[in-house]
Amino acid sequence: MHVEFIDDEPIYDGANLLVRFGARVDGKPAECAITAEALEDHFGAHASQEDALLNAFRAHRRRIESLCVQALERSGATAVTLHSGFVRMIGLQEQHQ
Repeated sequence: MHVEFIDDEPIYDGANLLVRFGARVDGKPAECAITAEALEDHFGAHASQEDALLNAFRAHRRRIESLCVQALERSGATAVTLHSGFVRMIGLQEQHQ
């Protein structure tokens, strides 16, 4: 599976409290997102407000994209939403390696 991320600006989805960002998986469009909770719990967002979430995403974009690749590879899907529990689980696994 080959994953490439699109360098477009992330999109705040206030209705679902997500930050959405684009990727291509094996050349096909993929929808990726991270929850506000994950951004607050693991990436320093101080609130579930648009500016705080987008700033945290931008500051940690490469790490978030790396986690997204892992989620896509594990699921075989072409869309993924990163939740706080997944980020925590991957962090624990990395500590034990």
